[in-house]
Amino acid sequence: MIASTEKGKDGGINPIGTVQVSDVCINGMFLNYASYFRTNAEKLESVVDFILSQSMPDGGFNCRSNRSGALHSSLHTTLSVLEGITEYERNGYRYRLDELRQAGQSSLEFILIHQLFISDRTGEIINHDFLRFPFPCRWRYDILRALDYLQYAGREWDERMNPAIRVLLKKRNKDLTWNVQAKQPGQVHFDMETAGKPGRWNTLRALRVLKHFKIE
Repeated sequence: MIASTEKGKDGGINPIGTVQVSDVCINGMFLNYASYFRTNAEKLESVVDFILSQSMPDGGFNCRSNRSGALHSSLHTTLSVLEGITEYERNGYRYRLDELRQAGQSSLEFILIHQLFISDRTGEIINHDFLRFPFPCRWRYDILRALDYLQYAGREWDERMNPAIRVLLKKRNKDLTWNVQAKQPGQVHFDMETAGKPGRWNTLRALRVLKHFKIE
């Protein structure tokens, strides 16, 4: 599954080829998929090493930290890495697991400090796109993706989730469905959903969030 030519000198997956450093977001997503499909553990070790080397002082991750010197973590990248860490542990991998757990806990706290979409410095919405529910999400962050991760990871309720839950409930249709509110650009094999109409995947994800946190 992992061709040697896809690994960069820093140990991360680097399929782009035009840059010298690996992308943290890509490696978080790769760790997620590779762990799910039970890739050979030894082949994932350098990916784990790379991800851990990119942890930022504020607790999260940013794909620009090793490229343009970003000083603040990104919700996009942090969630991608969290998803990777969770799938890695769930499938029984052990290499540097305690360190990954610590990174996962600090990443979770980074998201919760921002109440999933609110600046901890200004109290304003960080990005209004975070309140839209596209599907598939690709690498982009939104609060439904974050909430669905939280239920998948079996996280307990935290009061800082309240603002995101209120938005989720406000977007529920009268027939108890949720719309696909946007489409992310990129190639697809086939269209699963139609933007602007109720979406099966968004409805499923929203319902399992509400079920996990026991919200009516």
